[in-house]
Amino acid sequence: MKTFNTLYKATCVLLSLLCMMPAIAIDNPDTPDLVGAFRLRALVFEKAANNASNNRASLLAYADYQTFLDKELNQAYSLLLTKLPPPQQAELKTAQGHWLAFRDAEFELIKHNWTRENFGSSAGISQGAYRCSLIENRVIQLLHYVKNY
Repeated sequence: MKTFNTLYKATCVLLSLLCMMPAIAIDNPDTPDLVGAFRLRALVFEKAANNASNNRASLLAYADYQTFLDKELNQAYSLLLTKLPPPQQAELKTAQGHWLAFRDAEFELIKHNWTRENFGSSAGISQGAYRCSLIENRVIQLLHYVKNY
């Protein structure tokens, strides 16, 4: 019985220590850094938006950035779709449809909240920045999903 108690205590201590250790995942070093590459491509548009000399230039820069992000979103979605087996493809299509509805609802919130009346001449810049951040986050999420395959 004494041996059993000692073994039980040792096992409990070992399990406790294992639970406290951080989870470690090893990425395949041969996998391309899709997120890093995306961020490098996006940097040009971010700099243009941040360094615009006036409101009009900022609005145009954010419009260009959003066009870029929409293309990146479609590419990331299409790439992930090719990696998934058919049941998960259907789930991704459903999830993306829900995300697009969410995006559209967020765009409405952004449009009606960040108005000239509420935020002055910077309202359009804020709208562009928030719309772009929303799409950028989805692109990054999809690229992280792709990394698993």
